[in-house]
Amino acid sequence: MGFCEYFRKQYLKKRILNIFASKSCFLILVCRILTLQTPILKMDTTHYISTEVLSLETLQEIISHHKSLALSEEAKVNIQKCREYLDAKMASHSKPIYGINTGFGSLCNVKISNNNLSKLQENLVKSHACGTGDEVPNAIVKLMLLLKIQSLSYGHSGIQLQTVERLVDFYNNDVLPIIYTQGSLGASGDLAPLAHLSLPLLGEGEVFFEGKKVHSSEVLKHFGWEPIVLKSKEGLALLNGTQFMSAYGVHVLIKACQFSYLADLIGTISLEGFDGRIEPFHELIHSIRPHKGQIVTANRVTQFLKGSKISNQVKKHVQDPYSFRCIPQVHGASKDAIDYVKNVFKTEINSVTDNPNIFIDTDEIISGGNFHGQPLALALDFIAIALAELGSISERRTFQLISGLRNLPAFLVDNPGLNSGLMIPQYTAASIASQNKQLATPASVDSIVSSNGQEDHVSMGANAATKALRVMENVERILAIELMNASQAIEFRRPLKSSEFIEQFLKSYREEVPFVNEDRILHYDIEKTVRFLDCFKTE
Repeated sequence: MGFCEYFRKQYLKKRILNIFASKSCFLILVCRILTLQTPILKMDTTHYISTEVLSLETLQEIISHHKSLALSEEAKVNIQKCREYLDAKMASHSKPIYGINTGFGSLCNVKISNNNLSKLQENLVKSHACGTGDEVPNAIVKLMLLLKIQSLSYGHSGIQLQTVERLVDFYNNDVLPIIYTQGSLGASGDLAPLAHLSLPLLGEGEVFFEGKKVHSSEVLKHFGWEPIVLKSKEGLALLNGTQFMSAYGVHVLIKACQFSYLADLIGTISLEGFDGRIEPFHELIHSIRPHKGQIVTANRVTQFLKGSKISNQVKKHVQDPYSFRCIPQVHGASKDAIDYVKNVFKTEINSVTDNPNIFIDTDEIISGGNFHGQPLALALDFIAIALAELGSISERRTFQLISGLRNLPAFLVDNPGLNSGLMIPQYTAASIASQNKQLATPASVDSIVSSNGQEDHVSMGANAATKALRVMENVERILAIELMNASQAIEFRRPLKSSEFIEQFLKSYREEVPFVNEDRILHYDIEKTVRFLDCFKTE
C-alpha cells in the first residue's frame, strides 16, 4: 500500500487532524494529502472572477480541482464601463496620454495619431515578444493567465471585454502560450513574458495545446476564433503587469508550505536515526522565545514522536549538534519567512499593476508605477533564502548520519570499505545545497538602466522568480537524500521502534525504496524517493 493510500485510512485521518489543529498553511497541506490519490477528474465547477479577495488557498483550490473560469457580472460591468469611458475620452481629448496615444518608454513624448492607435498596440505586443531561454512550465503559464484576467477585471485598465473573455477561453481550454524565462527586468512589469502571453490573442506566436506546440493561428482556427483587434491602451494593459513574477511566486509558495511540512517530518526521522534528544522541542523552551514558526515546528516534531521507543530511551549524550537541536529555530524561521511572502503575494494578486490607470469616478487617467516589481523581488529573494536554509540544515543532518557516530556504521552500511554505502549521496546533497547558496544571492539588489535612461531602476524580480523555483526544486532533492539516510539509520536502531506515525511512513517508503544492504546504483533510489515525496504535491 502506498503512503498516500495509507493516509486515506480513517483512523489516521482523525489523528493527523488532531495533531495539526492550527489554521496555518500546513493544515491545508495535510488535508490535501488525505485526498491526493483520489482520481482527479475535470469538475464542472466554475470560479467567478470578481473583486472578492483572491487568496492563495482559493488559487490552490482552482488549480487542484481544475475549475473553469468565468467573469462575474460585476467584472463584466467594470471592464465595459472603463472601456466606454476611455473610448469617449479619446473621442474628445487631443492631448497626449502616455501609452494611449504616445510611444512607450523613452518614446513617451512621441504623439500617435488616432487612426494609428490600434496599430500602435499591435506593434507594442510584437516588438516586446523577445523572450529567450527555457520555456516557462505550463502550470505557471496557466497561473499567469488567471492572474492577468484577475488584474484586468477591476475596471482600471481600459481593456475590451472580448479581450479578457478570450484570455478566459485560453485558460478554460488549456491553450497555453509559449513563454520564455528570460527577458523581463521586473520593472515596467514583465514586458517580454506578458508579450508572449498576449501574442496568441492576435493569432501570433506559439501555444501548447493538446500535448504539442503549435502556432496559435491553428488553435484559433480550431475553435473558430477571430484574432482580437486591439484598441487604444490594450497592448499596454496586457504587457504592463507583474503576472510572470506573481505566478512564479504563487507556484513556489504553494510548494513551500509542502516542503516546510516535509522538512519537519524528515528532520524528525533523522533525529530518531541519530538517537537524538527530545528535550530541545519542549514547549517551555519555545514559550520564552515565542516566534510563531519556532513554536509550530517544535509542536509538530513532538507530535510526530508520540509513542516513540527510540526517543524515549535513555541517552548517553547530553546534547545534539545544532542541525538536530535547532530544528525549531531554523525551520521555524523559514516558516515565518514563508508567511511574510504569502502576505506580499496576497496583496499583489489582488492588485492592478498595469499603467496608466483609469479612474472613472474622478475622471482621471494617471500614469504611475504599479508595474514595478520591487515588493515581489524582495519577497522572492526572501523565500529563496528561506528554502535554501531548509536544504542547508537538511544536508548537515545527512552528514551527521553517515559519520559513524552513535553506534551507526560509517556511511550507514554493513561492511564499510567493501561498500561505500550512502557516502556519495551526501556529496550530491552538498553540491545541491551549495548551488542553492549561490542561487540565493539576492537579485533584488541589482539594477540596470534601460529605455535610454527612462527606466533607470529595475527590480530584477523576474530573475528572483526563476531562481526561487530552482531553489525549491533543489530542496526537494536534498530532502529526498536526507530521507534515504534517515530511513537507513533507523534500521540500525532495531528492535526499537519510532512512533506509529513514522513507522507507517517508513513502511510505505520501504515499498518504494528498499534498505541498502550492499552497494547499488543510488541514482535510482534518489529518483524513487523524489517521486515518493511527490505524493504530497497538488499537481
